[in-house]
Amino acid sequence: MSFKQVWSDEIHQDSRYGIKGEILVNHKSKYQEIIIIKTKNNGNALMLDGCWMTSDKEEKYYHECLVHPALSSYEDPAKILIIGGGDGGTARECLKYKKVSSIDLVEIDKDVIDLSKKYLKNTGQEAWKDIRLKIHICDGMEWVKEIHNNYYDIILVDCSDPKEHSNVLFSLSFYRECKRILKQNGIFATQSESPEAFKDAHLNIINSVKKVFSIQSTLYSCVPIYPSGIWSWTFASDNKHDFLSKKYKNIETIEKSCEIWNLNYQSGGFKMMPNKILKVLDE
Repeated sequence: MSFKQVWSDEIHQDSRYGIKGEILVNHKSKYQEIIIIKTKNNGNALMLDGCWMTSDKEEKYYHECLVHPALSSYEDPAKILIIGGGDGGTARECLKYKKVSSIDLVEIDKDVIDLSKKYLKNTGQEAWKDIRLKIHICDGMEWVKEIHNNYYDIILVDCSDPKEHSNVLFSLSFYRECKRILKQNGIFATQSESPEAFKDAHLNIINSVKKVFSIQSTLYSCVPIYPSGIWSWTFASDNKHDFLSKKYKNIETIEKSCEIWNLNYQSGGFKMMPNKILKVLDE
């Protein structure tokens, strides 16, 4: 049976970022509009409230860059917290590390998880069946408030752009709670928007993280499906040592499993801050 091919666009600042394909899902959850599209060149793609989240073809640009700079620089990443991550890609990458003993995935919208399991199987893959992964359907801020001090080794924030239900995940109060529940040498990582398409939000995230943690660094790379193509991830810690150097012993095995990330890619990404962003941060 042949279905109608249509264009689906994310519209941002008078620009359109579109993919042509068959609409498999057009669903309104309690929190947002969820659209999943089957495309010829990108596989299945997920859109939330009119914004592209991921696609089968491009998701590794995002998930590998969020996960591996943090976990590869931690000798024994045992307890992981993922805020968001309902498509399963971040959990999948974390589970490559044999020393990971438990992952708490906290996602506010159960429908995103359920639909991702059905239509984005290439993203979550076998992660959903791994006994180390525990799913919690609740608000991320409320979750971190309930966790006791010095609990997690790594916290990864894999959330959508700032909006009604996610604004708190970009706040100083949230970052402070994350710092409280991290171990002393723990690492915090968050997607930090585009320096081009979302410059103000990008700068706000970097400045806010800097106020909470002793050291921070931002990695830049591309996610072609996103507005402007360029994206960023910000990493932070109170560990005074170089927390973004190789510490995980079997990192060569992790590198071989990746399509985008490796240590050289990471090294270059941390040196790519656009000068217009650097100038504002130095003011």
